[in-house]
Amino acid sequence: MTEKIIVIGSNGQIGTELVMNLRAKYGNEQVVASDIRPTDNPVINAGPFELVNVLDKHNMFHLFEKHQPTQIYLLAAILSAVGEQKPKLAWDLNMNGLIHVLDLAIEFKVAKVFWPSSIAVFGPHSPRENTPQFCIMDPNSVYGFSKLAGERWCEYYYVKYGLDVRSIRYPGLIGWRSEPGGGTTDYAVDIFHQALAHGKYESFLSADTALPMMYMEDAIRATIELMEAPSYKLSIRSSYNLGGISFTPAQLSAEIKKHLPDFEISYADFDPRQAIADSWPKSIDDTFAQNDWGWKQKFDLANMTADMLENLKK
Repeated sequence: MTEKIIVIGSNGQIGTELVMNLRAKYGNEQVVASDIRPTDNPVINAGPFELVNVLDKHNMFHLFEKHQPTQIYLLAAILSAVGEQKPKLAWDLNMNGLIHVLDLAIEFKVAKVFWPSSIAVFGPHSPRENTPQFCIMDPNSVYGFSKLAGERWCEYYYVKYGLDVRSIRYPGLIGWRSEPGGGTTDYAVDIFHQALAHGKYESFLSADTALPMMYMEDAIRATIELMEAPSYKLSIRSSYNLGGISFTPAQLSAEIKKHLPDFEISYADFDPRQAIADSWPKSIDDTFAQNDWGWKQKFDLANMTADMLENLKK
């Protein structure tokens, strides 16, 4: 069967690289990029692009009707830091956008749907070290509890309607092809840009705040591997834990200094994103992903840092 794939929210950090990788695999014309705003990104404009608002169900219906997709990747979302500034909008977009897509996927008999969750689903009473797949989840950010509710909807649509929905709880994502998108973990992208441009960076997180992170190349590979895995191998229909690399701003800056010896880091006195980070895990147990679909990460802190700096210099 020839795949026809729509990526909704294609202009963002994940979407840009996902579109590029999917087009390399399936062909430019088979992967439709879509977002609420046009873009001058040559990666996105190398194939079909549609303007779409995920909250406009009429608009969305015509997108599905026109392209008759076999796979949908729904990436449109408001992330953690921006979500705290616009909580009602974040809930509306993150929740109703998902439900619109799930309903249309059933109506148009879409074979597979991918929707990203996040480590933000965990909260202050979740185990913070080696956080397991199943545990107490009491997120205290709008982004976090919208993602937790979304996980429940995904599993509900799988059980109730047989819709093949697949999901990953992404840790913080680090990539060089796009700018930070308003998340609590985005310091770990911005720090590279600032290190090369100015030789210094002021972190909004404290020096010893450990968070799980993942290099974008690993995250995209995980996403596509999950979508290609046989359905019978998948035991999780809410969202899979994905571990990545856990490090602090101090550890990351020390690694950058190996390449840029004059780099300096300082720390802000107060930032509301610190409270969000303090409620999230320090490390993640992704045993289910390893056992169910053979997940293995490739990048550690050292080779991720080297690759980021090399590509950003170019």
